[in-house]
Formats: sequence, structure tokens, C-alpha cells
Amino acid sequence: MNAPNAKKIEKLLEIHSDQRNDPYFWMNERENPDVVKYLEEENAYTDFVMKDTEDLQNELYEEMKSRYKKDDESLPYFFNQYWYIVRYEDGKEYPIFSRKLQTLDNEEEILLDANVLAEGHDYFDIGSISISVSNDILSFSTDLVGRRIYKIFFKNLKTGEIYKDEIQNTTGKAVWSNDSNYVFYIRKDESLRAFQIHRHELGTATEKDVLIFHEEDETFDVNVYKTKTLDYIFISSSSTNEDEHRFIPSNDVFAAWTIIQPRTEDLEYSIEHYQDDFYIVTNADDATNFKIVKTKVDNPSIENWVDFVPHRENVLLEGFEIFNDYFVLEERERGLLQIKIIESKTGDSHYLPFSDPTYTAYIGTNMEFDTKKLRFGYTSLTKPSSTFEYDMKEKTTKLLKEQDVLGGNFFKENYTSERIWATARDGKQVPISLVYHQDTPKSENTPLLLYGYGSYGHTVDASFSSTRLSLLDRGYIFAIAHIRGGEYLGREWYEDGKMLQKKNTFFDFIDAAKYLISENYTSPKHLYAMGGSAGGLLVGAVMNYNPELFNGIVAQVPFVDVVTTMLDDTIPLTTGEYDEWGNPNEKEYYDYMKSYSPYDNIQAKNYPNILITTGFHDSQVQYWEPAKWTAKLRELKTDDNILIFKTDMSSGHGGASGRFESLKEIALEYAFLLKINDKW
Repeated sequence: MNAPNAKKIEKLLEIHSDQRNDPYFWMNERENPDVVKYLEEENAYTDFVMKDTEDLQNELYEEMKSRYKKDDESLPYFFNQYWYIVRYEDGKEYPIFSRKLQTLDNEEEILLDANVLAEGHDYFDIGSISISVSNDILSFSTDLVGRRIYKIFFKNLKTGEIYKDEIQNTTGKAVWSNDSNYVFYIRKDESLRAFQIHRHELGTATEKDVLIFHEEDETFDVNVYKTKTLDYIFISSSSTNEDEHRFIPSNDVFAAWTIIQPRTEDLEYSIEHYQDDFYIVTNADDATNFKIVKTKVDNPSIENWVDFVPHRENVLLEGFEIFNDYFVLEERERGLLQIKIIESKTGDSHYLPFSDPTYTAYIGTNMEFDTKKLRFGYTSLTKPSSTFEYDMKEKTTKLLKEQDVLGGNFFKENYTSERIWATARDGKQVPISLVYHQDTPKSENTPLLLYGYGSYGHTVDASFSSTRLSLLDRGYIFAIAHIRGGEYLGREWYEDGKMLQKKNTFFDFIDAAKYLISENYTSPKHLYAMGGSAGGLLVGAVMNYNPELFNGIVAQVPFVDVVTTMLDDTIPLTTGEYDEWGNPNEKEYYDYMKSYSPYDNIQAKNYPNILITTGFHDSQVQYWEPAKWTAKLRELKTDDNILIFKTDMSSGHGGASGRFESLKEIALEYAFLLKINDKW
């Protein structure tokens, strides 16, 4: 079977006196039968190329599925008289949401069975659920396509009735007033930007909903949320570098909204409430790694902010939790997350002890103020996700729940993790987290999968994956390159990997790969790269710069046509991304973007083996970006290596829905890696 040969239609794109010819531009016509035909041809070709791995894919799928506890359930948490639980039943794909009144010994009340709602749908996703303060009405939202556009429904928990109120075109979130008569929700515009907050009165037609706030700046998104105390409802309006928050009492939905601090260039802040004060995480006064300030609820503007937790040059403040007698900080120092306990009366403090060389720790769900018990989460590359309860007074720790890894072949002590540091070309030290089976040698013949992201300040921390065991048990090393563009080493680590410094992200990844080769962890014949979304941009750029370093690339829903996408403000998310990538309507940013955009820099040369995936309904990275990229690679590459492109015609950016369907996508990726490495 021959690889598909996409037709070419000349399309000249011109700006800043620069012309680009994009002969595959036509692929953005979603309704064009030729587009669907091409995607289906690529899918058929992928099936043909991977035909000899069908048994392996099934083996991997069953293997990964067998590690899941089929009737698993979440750790219960108590809120407003009820214990809330999310559980799965054996053989079912979707969660069941339930609760028990006062004690866990009481009878279970089913709030929502997503399996029933998902019947007859190829794709199904629950956006969010929310219970009214009166405890008798449930709001829930669903997406049947995968474009992250949710419809909100309401259910009477006493009668089981689904109300006629249906709210279309939302983010899925609903925030209740304290009288349980109203909800606030977020509308999306044509480009899928969250741009309006509306108020809906339960039992009335949605046409009567009241527009509360309209964000007209296309670089900002809006959100609505309630404080932990439930006393205030906030509307936030945020861009990458600016925030603006306004609030009303939750008891008075008709009150005038009070702005905390009007948007100011490069001023970021987020808010929580306790007693008479707002606690604000902010970068005000050059607090690059953020600090916490306090201000009175009745006079919250910036001139009244008082430092509570000062800024520290080498410690990134990531979050906090308030209790009556304790204040808990979530910090990051030299890349590692730490949890700091501060006693409010004395100011005495201590850190929770963590021993793995690389790991993830985080503050868990803590709904109560008057408690000395802190729930926190912990996981590492070798230890499954666990939730602990820490007694902040007695300084004792109790394990509440650990992720079950079934199948009988997993023992923590069989795996080793480490963290090493590679020197980038400009002298910066780039951390790399690794995990491998203790029987796996480090050698030039050892396959190694290097994962990266490096955008939006998002940090890929070292966490456990039961599916990853299928690679580790077959002799692979798995590594994460904590490159610039994320916040692993603080806010400056992010700032140094965005806009006109974006290439640092790619060079860090390349230099990390070279270091792993030089230290004999692997060799170019056995080195693989993987990244998704902005991580797909990463691996796409990297293989243009240094294709000889890798035997294979897995690009998941990759953002690869950077210039064309960022010039099209009708595409979802584009305008809000200017602070991340730059605005190519300005020549300086256009030239810089064009110099690294994977699609624009494909050349006639040898490339690694490549697997590209996408979802037809992807709202984050439109399907046509990887489709065009595939077609152009086929046209220009000079090698005989594998190039396959798989489109899930019924999903979006997150891939297939359901607990187990997504495992088939992972099985395909792993089978591809094993096939080209001859390890199967």
C-alpha cells in the first residue's frame, strides 16, 4: 500500500512583504469531503504500516488495562453535611458520582451515572458537577464531541427530575449563589474564548439570563469561582501576564461588583478569603517568584496590600491553604515541590520530608478550616499516586489511599529513578528526571524515550504512570527534560523560554538529548522523543534542527503551523496566546516565529521515524496543522523511515474519552516505538 499523496493547491500568504506558499492550506476546510477522504486514507495507511503489531497492540492494551482496579473509587471527602465519592464499576468506562449523608456507613445516593449518559455516543465527557448550597440540586455539564464546548443541565436530587433549563456553549462550570436560586456560568465566543459571565435563575428560560460581565479584550479569558469560605463569588479576567478580579457576597447576587485591583501591565494576582481578609498571591513589586499579601475585605485595593509571605529569589510560590491555626505553603525550590507548615500563632514552621530524588507533592482537597489535619498528595516515577493525612500538631503522617497497580508484576523496588543535570549551550543547567527497571543497563543499545513540553509555565513533574510500566518492563528508560518555558526552576525559567527566547526551549531539549548520549544512557539509534500539543511543537522543531539525534518521534496533537495559526484570530485561543509566542502581525515576532515553526522549516533531508496523532474535533490545535505537516513531510523527506498519521475522527484535544479507550492510543504509540526499535 502506497502512502497517501495529498493534492496541492497553491495558496500565497503575504505579510510584512514576505510571501509563503502553503499548498496544503485547503485542509482547513472541515466540511470538505476531500479533507475527510485524506484523513481516512492516512488512517488506513497507518493501519497498514502497523498491521504486523496488531497482536502487540492488543497485548499492550490488555496489559495496561489489567493494572487498573476495575471497581476503583476516589478517597471520600466531606463537605456541607455529605461525604462525596467518585467511583467506577467493573467493565464500565465512565465514573459514577455519589454521596453519603453525614457518615460513610449511611446509604449511598447516586448523583450521576456518566455511563448511562454516555450510551450511544462515540465521545462523552463530563465537564464539571456542582451541588447547590441547599444540597438538593445538581448542575452538570457534558461535551459529546471533544471540542470542550459544554452544555449545562440541572437535576433535582430529591425527585431525579432533569430540569428543562439547558445552557448551551459554555465552559461547563456553574457557580451557585448561597440561596441556591441562581448560578453563574461562562460563555464561549466563536473562537471558543471564555468571554462572558451570565447569571441564570433556576426554572427560567435561558433567554432571560443576565449578562454580568463581558470581556472585550480578546487577549483575556474570564472565569467565575467561589472562595473556600463560600462567602464571596469572584469573576477573574486574565491574560498571560495580567489579572483583574471583582467580587460580590454569595448571599447577594444583585450586589454591585467590587474590583480588587484594576488590570495593570504585568501585574498578576489570585485571591482566597479568610475571616476579614483576602489573601493574595501576586508578583507585585517585582516579586518574580510571587509572594502573599493580606488586605481587608472592605478596602482591598493594592495600596492596602501588606506582605504576609515575602518574595524569595530562589523559591517559587505555587499555592497555599488556610486553616484556623495553620498556614500551608506549596513551594518549589531547585525544581522540587515542597510543603511548608506554618503555625499561625507562633510563626514556627517546618517542611514535610520527601526522600525521592525526583517527585511530585501537592496540597490536596481540604474543605475545612477548623482542623489540624492536612491532606496532601505525593507521587514519584517509582511510587504510585498516594493521598496522605498529616497531623500538623503531632507531626505524624497517615496513608489514606494509594493508587492500586494490579497485574502482579509491579514492585516499587524493581525500579530506579534519578535526577541529573545537562549543561545547555548557554551554560544553563537543565534538569532531567529518569526512571528505568533495575535490570535495564545504561548503554548505547538501551532505548530511551525523552519527553518534554516547555510552554505556558506548565511544569511536567515526575509522577507515576502505570501504563509506562509496559515500556520500562521492556527495557526502556523514560526521561523528562525540564526545559525552559516551564516553571520547574522558577518564574525566570518560564520567561527565558517564551516569546523571543522560545528557541531556548528547543535547544534545552536537544542539549539534554546530547548529554544523555554522551553519558551512555543511550545512542541516536535508540533515542526517541515524545511531546503533545505545545510539546508537539517542541519535537517538531527539534527534529528540524537535529533529526540525526533520534530514531523516532511521537508527536501528539502537535502545534506545528505556528505562523499561520497565530495570524488567524478566528482560530480558538490565538489572541490569548500573543503573550506566549508573540504577535506575528508585528514583524519582529513574525520573523522569529517563522525561523522555528516546524511546518515552515521542513527541508529535503532525512528525518526520524514519525508517528503523528490528532483529533478531528480538536479545539486547541486544529486537526489541519498535523495533517498539513504530515503531507509536507511526505513531500520533502528523503529517507525511507516510517511516517504515519492517525486521526481520531470522534475526539478532540484530549483524545478518546473513557477510562480504557484512551489506552488504545497509548498502545499504538508504544507499539510504534517497539516496532522501530526491534524490541518486540
